[in-house]
Amino acid sequence: MNRKRLSIIGSTGSIGRSTLDVVRQFPDRFQVAALGAGSNVALLCEQIMEFRPLLVSVKDAQAASRLQDLLSTERAARFPEIGYGPEALSSVAACPEADILVSAMVGSAGLLPTLAAIEAGKDIALANKETLVAAGEIVTAAATAKNVKILPVDSEHSAIFQALQGNHRETLNRVLLTASGGPFFNKSRKDLETVSPEAALCHPNWSMGPKITIDSATLMNKGLEVIEAYWLFQAPLDRISVHIHPESIVHSMVEYVDGSVIAQMGVPDMRIPIAYALSYPERLPIACPRLDLFHHQKLTFYPPDYEKFPCLRLAFEACRRGATMPAVLNAANEVAVDAFLKKIIGFYDIPSVIEQVMALHNPGSNPDLDAVLKADAWAREEASKNICARESKA
Repeated sequence: MNRKRLSIIGSTGSIGRSTLDVVRQFPDRFQVAALGAGSNVALLCEQIMEFRPLLVSVKDAQAASRLQDLLSTERAARFPEIGYGPEALSSVAACPEADILVSAMVGSAGLLPTLAAIEAGKDIALANKETLVAAGEIVTAAATAKNVKILPVDSEHSAIFQALQGNHRETLNRVLLTASGGPFFNKSRKDLETVSPEAALCHPNWSMGPKITIDSATLMNKGLEVIEAYWLFQAPLDRISVHIHPESIVHSMVEYVDGSVIAQMGVPDMRIPIAYALSYPERLPIACPRLDLFHHQKLTFYPPDYEKFPCLRLAFEACRRGATMPAVLNAANEVAVDAFLKKIIGFYDIPSVIEQVMALHNPGSNPDLDAVLKADAWAREEASKNICARESKA
């Protein structure tokens, strides 16, 4: 059996590390062709030494120089080609030797390299939800034109994808996305007014990077997943609902026209959906904990509180308005979350900044890629201005 060759962008992040663990478990099935990372060159050096990619990229020239020095110290037998910056990242994504791209970067920076991989005819194992949030129509149309598969890696979208197997898409009635509720599910709105970034980073079930963990705390992560589901499964927005499920055992569900509901369950371990995306339509005997429902005893579900978590409402609104509004929502959120992590603004300033930036934006209609990128840049500038104004009043 020929090994499937992978490009991974975001290789030093949570999803990237989990992907490489799957490769480690199945060296006869997978081979690493290229790796893209940011500034964590120490970990990237370790990954290069273990997996021997042909091509790597890092954030900037300084990181590339540090990586070169580390590889020299390690006396690597064969150096990969090292590039830096956005163009090098797109080259990694579209690496000719790769069969599939694992798009595992965080944020809209994953959009252009993912499009480059689609243009090169690579299948996409998609963990970078912002790609579809910012440019869902453009990305899905490009994938269709190139006959490229987009295989979801997010646990929720993988669950929906799995629950759809063997069924006709036209019999789908509803998509039911589950959410853990994050660390603040049982907190009052008053409690949340003064929560710290440290408290928001303590997710009860999942181990993720800081940006995604904050998005989980605000429920923006679930809002972004609503928009992603809208494009992945072509489901009307009013047929997509969110359900808080603190146990994180049911990863999502679909309801069919006959009233049947099919759920995908498992322990909260990202290696499961990653392995399924990489091996689809096969399943691999992945080494991870098994679900014991007798141990858990009960599974609970609650409606989301849109007043306490306004980011979720804003995401539905952005999707409803369409065009460039989701790109603006996402860009403003990235800037606001970064400011919260730096303790420049408070927890509830995040949705406030996003809502005020959205209110200033005219999304137009039928945007091309250039319009999406301009909207993204505009929203970042407006969000930064908004945050600066708040600082000056503080």
